[in-house]
Amino acid sequence: MFTTRIVQLENRESDAILQMLFGHLENPEFQCRFRWRPGSVAFWDNRCTQHLAPWDYYPQRRYGHRGTIAGDKPF
Repeated sequence: MFTTRIVQLENRESDAILQMLFGHLENPEFQCRFRWRPGSVAFWDNRCTQHLAPWDYYPQRRYGHRGTIAGDKPF
């Protein structure tokens, strides 16, 4: 996890909220499992999506290209 604290909150409050959110992310109802096939393309918006790539595709290789959108709001 990269998020360690909500700076506007006291440590105890920040820890409690983050633990609740991290637990929420583990719920399979909020997950999408993408099955790669030849020619597949997947993309997501990191501003509102959490990404995890389990290493379960060995011995194949996974390649990725990152694009960054200018601005702070989707249009």
